[in-house]
Amino acid sequence: MPLNSDLQLIISDTSCLIALTNLNLLDILRNLYKTVLVTPEVVGEYGETLPDWISVKPVNDTKKITAFSKYIDLGESSAIALATEMDEALLIVDDLEARQFALNLGLKITGTLGVLIRAYKQGIITDLAAVISRLKENGFHLPENTEKLIS
Repeated sequence: MPLNSDLQLIISDTSCLIALTNLNLLDILRNLYKTVLVTPEVVGEYGETLPDWISVKPVNDTKKITAFSKYIDLGESSAIALATEMDEALLIVDDLEARQFALNLGLKITGTLGVLIRAYKQGIITDLAAVISRLKENGFHLPENTEKLIS
């Protein structure tokens, strides 16, 4: 049971799944959110078997994916398209262009860093600085002001 089951469902792009998997922290999503959804396109980009608590949901209007993918990559396009079809969804997306694209559509967004900060505030992880350091070591690009956010 999630620690905070009143939180809305989330739709994750591939980057968060890969980053958390590389840190062996993918379960953070299950502990923070009631429902975790991804698209088949995200599953394809992820390239590994997802745990059974992550649900795969295809986008109803695939024309949106085609239209969005002219501007951002396929996984991001599908995740954003799915978020436009869901009420009260929180989209996890890290790419700056994709984030702006989602915001322009009026979507609620967070990123991997936002997920980690929430997990820290909920006591799921105890050393946020160490986790962020490991994230950087794995090649994850973080905003320049990250240190200010966590201090």
